[in-house]
Amino acid sequence: MNERVFILGAGRAGTGLTRAFRMSGVAVVGLHGRHVQEGRDPVSAGPIPGTIATATVVLITVRDAQIDDALREVLEAPLAPDAVVLHASGSAEPGMLEQVRARGHAAGTFHPLVPLADPVRAPQQLCGAWVGIDGDERAKTASRGLAAALGCRVFEIPPGQKARYHAAAVIVSNFPAVLLAVGDRVLAETGIPADTAEQALRALCFTAIANLRRAHGAASLTGPIIRGDVDTIRRHLGALADDPGALEVYRSLSRALVDLASETGTDPDRLRAIRALLD
Repeated sequence: MNERVFILGAGRAGTGLTRAFRMSGVAVVGLHGRHVQEGRDPVSAGPIPGTIATATVVLITVRDAQIDDALREVLEAPLAPDAVVLHASGSAEPGMLEQVRARGHAAGTFHPLVPLADPVRAPQQLCGAWVGIDGDERAKTASRGLAAALGCRVFEIPPGQKARYHAAAVIVSNFPAVLLAVGDRVLAETGIPADTAEQALRALCFTAIANLRRAHGAASLTGPIIRGDVDTIRRHLGALADDPGALEVYRSLSRALVDLASETGTDPDRLRAIRALLD
């Protein structure tokens, strides 16, 4: 791997990617942020240092609202003439990329489909993960090389589809935590101690996710909708009637589950009855 990477943005994503690249043998020539952070990975702060001139790839890992400002900083820095400029946002279409290209730099997206919440675990989480890429051909080539070094697979984000692409990623990466929080509250309202409710539902959630490793979609599911159990659904809706938030979550996701159940051979008359209850 011959790329030399300069990372602008020393938050959790930037720090995690720095560690992962270095463990994979990719040269990281700089990690730059707003502040020097004692006791953590070496981070430069203030004006972008001259080491950026040695980078073949500049990867911007700041928040979406800060990307254009970061790109301006990069263009004011001593950037190598043939350096590729990438950003790690799955949803942003930064306007400043056109100015980057006008200066002769290939540009694009390098978006790991990984919730990089813990920089220490990032190298392990990235191995085997997917990365969404787009941009100029030279930028996509650089992204493929970086992804391969991390042990990642890649796919191209179709033009004009970043918002839908990112919405799908948010649904899968964020909503399980939301479901656990709603489930914890509903179970605790039965009188079961809150810490017991949380531990029990986390164990259930992790087992359900593990089932997805062996089966896809409806084939991994159990429960009353897959069985066509109309009476149980009616009881659930009654039990949640005094909790509008939980009831809305239950109804919305159950409607989607009815569509999945129709693919598994569940009695269509029972599924129609369930949908009528949900509606």
